[in-house]
Amino acid sequence: MNGIVIKSTGSWYQVRHEDGTIYQCRIRGKFRIKGIKSTNPVSVGDVVDFELEPKKDTAVITDIHERKNYIVRKSVNLSKRTHIIASNIDIAFLLVTIDNPPTFEGFIDRFLVTAEAYHIPTVILFNKVDTLTEETLDQKEYLEAVYGLIGYKCIDVSATEGINIDKVKDLMKGKVSLFSGHSGVGKSTLVNTIEPDLNLKTTEISNQHKQGQHTTTFAEMHPLSFGGYIIDTPGIKGFGIVDFEKNELGNYFPEFFALKSECKFHNCLHVNEPKCAVKDALDRGEIAPTRYNSYLQMLEGDEEHYRQDIYG
Repeated sequence: MNGIVIKSTGSWYQVRHEDGTIYQCRIRGKFRIKGIKSTNPVSVGDVVDFELEPKKDTAVITDIHERKNYIVRKSVNLSKRTHIIASNIDIAFLLVTIDNPPTFEGFIDRFLVTAEAYHIPTVILFNKVDTLTEETLDQKEYLEAVYGLIGYKCIDVSATEGINIDKVKDLMKGKVSLFSGHSGVGKSTLVNTIEPDLNLKTTEISNQHKQGQHTTTFAEMHPLSFGGYIIDTPGIKGFGIVDFEKNELGNYFPEFFALKSECKFHNCLHVNEPKCAVKDALDRGEIAPTRYNSYLQMLEGDEEHYRQDIYG
């Protein structure tokens, strides 16, 4: 039999068969380490083969079908380990808030780079726009200008006020959608607004540190009444990227990649090389300094500096 993994709790997986039946599955020990370096060899969104266990109401996963794509992160605290967040994603929605809690540009860029590397179209949702002050509104408009010019679709939303919810739903229809973002950006509240019957658990923001509390413990896929599926993920404080080859990293910054052919050297790293089209564009104000700084941090593998940016 085969089905789709809809929830992972570390050692057990819920798998939905095509007839709608949900089976509790585990994986065999050998399968757990067979050529897989991730902390979780099976992820939500995987299509898997499984067999029922004799005289039990559980099953064993025997194989994973080839993935169309997946999004993976490197733990900031356990930098040598990777974690697959979800697989076989049609569209990703990255929730961003300006001040409640703040979403750092470095986090946004790391998520976008990883999505680009694995060919996952991403939409940036600026949530809680009904709570913005004059100062935070300026910050939001700046970020929208930066990412909009690169080519990312940006949408202002408010889960509590229902702003632009229909626009988001239109993009989700008939697709497998991933929702991700910092803890506290309002993912669960937004998902509940999009599909009220899900009734996902939500919590308040910590006033002292303006950080969210984790409400989603494990990634989980839910069917949508208007067609398609949504994958709700645990809130992420830091998003450590998986190692890329240095000469490939610039390819995952669309504005860098567009200028790559104009650089004097075909393997230009856009750092110290002469006649670099990317640095020239940066000097002309055509590339955002925040994006270039994110690129340098990733290029240098500066996880320690990034961790300080995230945790203070």
